[in-house]
Amino acid sequence: MMKTHSQPILFAMAVVAVTASLLITPHSWTEVQAKTTGIHTPARGSAERKAILDAMRLKVKELHQLDVVFVVVTMKVGNGWAWVHTQPQSKDGSSHYEDFLALLHRIKGSWRVVEIPCTEPDNPDCIDSPGYFGKLASRFPGMPRELLPVDSGKP
Repeated sequence: MMKTHSQPILFAMAVVAVTASLLITPHSWTEVQAKTTGIHTPARGSAERKAILDAMRLKVKELHQLDVVFVVVTMKVGNGWAWVHTQPQSKDGSSHYEDFLALLHRIKGSWRVVEIPCTEPDNPDCIDSPGYFGKLASRFPGMPRELLPVDSGKP
């Protein structure tokens, strides 16, 4: 009986198929992350994204008496929590304001801003200080740590 080389070829084809499936585009990375951690970025125009940004808009209106629209830099959502980094601007786009970051929690079906990080330079309790995100995570133990940016220090 003559031996064929089909098994090594089939093995090589399987390796190529698995390798190709591991090549992740930026769009599909979000899908993979959502499937493995539950963390996702709500799609533009989605009800979830609108509800989160509406809660942030209300907070800006309450604190600064401004009607704004947000350019979203980062939005991560999971397990009833959201970490959002935005660049607010006037509705006509003529005025731009300081970046607005917030931690939100969905309570009884409504999104609420529960933390707005301090952004003062050289303040040990502000967002730029080492350990800030670790401290934030310890204050909100139910929040998935994967929502937050990587911290430069320990709590």
